Amino acid sequence: MNVDEILQQYARGERSFQKVNLREVDLHNVQLHGANFNQADLRQSRLGKTDFSRASFREADLSEAILWGTNLSEADLYRAILREADLSGAKLEYASLERSNLSKASLNGVNMVRARLLRANLFDADLRPTSDQITDLGRAVLSHADLSYAKLNGVILFQANLEGAKLCRAHLNRTLQQEATDLSEANLHAADLSYADLTGAILRKANLRGADLTGAVLTEANLEGAVMPDGRIHE
Repeated sequence: MNVDEILQQYARGERSFQKVNLREVDLHNVQLHGANFNQADLRQSRLGKTDFSRASFREADLSEAILWGTNLSEADLYRAILREADLSGAKLEYASLERSNLSKASLNGVNMVRARLLRANLFDADLRPTSDQITDLGRAVLSHADLSYAKLNGVILFQANLEGAKLCRAHLNRTLQQEATDLSEANLHAADLSYADLTGAILRKANLRGADLTGAVLTEANLEGAVMPDGRIHE
């Protein structure tokens, strides 16, 4: 099935495109709201600014795909492979990315408010803001996700659930060009923050009980009211 056939069938009301092979195709800036691409091969495809809101990509392969500004709000990406994909400026509010593979993906300036990333792999992913868009993971569920080495400088993680998450050597520090990483009221219970850089990070009222802070850099971090690994409240 080629791109023209997909668009023609969609216009006629068809929504199921499971297991289609659309590798290296151009599907940018089109309307595919609610379509089913479960187990589809979309590797290296150009999907920028397309409306995939409420679409399903369960176990689909989107490795190295270009998804600049793509609307994936409320999309189902369970176990989807997005390794090295470029999702800069994409909309992923309320999206389900449970157990998805986002290793080395570009997620600069994405909106992932209340997204579910339970046990997702974000190893070495780049989530820094762009010059004009903040990366927002406020209230996102990232419990037991792998964010080792991830670039999270200046990201909003307000009230995010990072319980048991791997943040070993993650970059959560403030830089000269960016705002402080906001982890206010975040749940970091039993998280691995070993050797993470939290310089200038905002951790007000965050839950760090049982977290591993071995070698972590907390210079100028705001820990007011935070629950520390030993259970005491930081003043």
